[in-house]
Amino acid sequence: MRLLFTSLVCAAAAFAGSAPSQVTFYKDVLPVLQKDCQGCHRPGEAAPMSFLTYDQTRPWAKAMKQAVLGKQMPPWFADSHYGKFSNDRTLSSAEIDTLVSWADNGAKPGDPKDAPKALAFVEGWRIGKPDMVIEMPQAFEVPASGTIDYQYILIPTNFKEDTYVQVAEARPGNPAVVHHIIAFIREPGSPFMKDAKPGVPFVPKDHVRTENLTPEQRKKLAQSNGGGIGAGDFLTGYAPGTVPFVMRPGEAKLVKAGSDIVLQMHYTATGKPATDKSRIGLIFAKDKPNARVLTLAAGALDFEIPPGDSNYQVDAKLKLQRDVTLVSLLPHMHFRGKSFEYRVTYPTGEKETLLSVPKYDFNWQLTYELEKPKVLPKGTVIECTAHYDNSANNKYNPDPTKPVRFGEQTWEEMMFGFFEVSVPMDVTAMDIMRPPQQPKPNTGL
Repeated sequence: MRLLFTSLVCAAAAFAGSAPSQVTFYKDVLPVLQKDCQGCHRPGEAAPMSFLTYDQTRPWAKAMKQAVLGKQMPPWFADSHYGKFSNDRTLSSAEIDTLVSWADNGAKPGDPKDAPKALAFVEGWRIGKPDMVIEMPQAFEVPASGTIDYQYILIPTNFKEDTYVQVAEARPGNPAVVHHIIAFIREPGSPFMKDAKPGVPFVPKDHVRTENLTPEQRKKLAQSNGGGIGAGDFLTGYAPGTVPFVMRPGEAKLVKAGSDIVLQMHYTATGKPATDKSRIGLIFAKDKPNARVLTLAAGALDFEIPPGDSNYQVDAKLKLQRDVTLVSLLPHMHFRGKSFEYRVTYPTGEKETLLSVPKYDFNWQLTYELEKPKVLPKGTVIECTAHYDNSANNKYNPDPTKPVRFGEQTWEEMMFGFFEVSVPMDVTAMDIMRPPQQPKPNTGL
């Protein structure tokens, strides 16, 4: 989520004019926490501890020092040599010095009168109060063990006219068992999930677990997948570390009249039975936008990572068939993900690196929002390179003795370079990703 709060210039200036021993929680530390930490570090959010008050924060002063010195917090993995991003979470040197000095000098509270005004949060949401909440009609029963196929839940919107979503957030009902949520927009007439009944968890009859496919079948699936566009446009999603989707003024996600929302739910068994009832929150554009935002992907499905390989490379690319404006980037891998890079080759032959994530962390699925959206002309090729660590040195590796292929489950792997583009309202994902079909010649027969 773009944290649209005042920068820490004033706090940094106050710190510069005082001795390190004078740094206090209310005057110096709290502004940093509000700007960079409280979005997650509050009750009901991803972080395991709250940083809203002095009493809550004081026990973590030393741990906070180590986290900011080691650049572990706030989570941000982009190499600063490539690209500039509006949601860059990197702390300034002054901010780091403030937190370190506070921890080193007794973590003093100071005068509560120096505290900035508390931020107003809406309980249960990071986007504020939604205009509309779409919730699973019934809870899903998650078994204690076993592999759980992706569950699809169809929810009608009953929109009578085209609707424009400015902000969207997906919230798991039970984060312990929800690996991810993807909310797709199923437009009227789409064959996607045509046999599903509203509100009833559904697994398509033609669903094939990718671990059962041959290399040739995987290759064909990768070629035909088209980034998953057959499922409909991506509205919003949840995975560990994700933040809500916030569109710029004048841009929105288009939900056509009569569309349904399809929730793709990925559940993971934890050893004991559980239930989940997830939901999404929507905030609508106040004025009719002039552009729509589409989520696309360059991805690979036909790879196999050898046992013990600590630096296996997988590449994917996608040629754009229309002019687009690039808005954001979201690399996605699983436990063996090591690094990820986006590059573009323009029609002129010029090349540019858009994003490099040298130390990918599966626990934080971050979106990198371009500071200045970039026009990519028709014919531009998006190129993605991922590296995987399938060795015993990877502490997250489920089993370094086995080869790893593409699959839906977390112990398998994925390679998707998701990216968002802004386009005119009448342009579809299919227009951008697939070359137009040439008319067949008239032979007169």
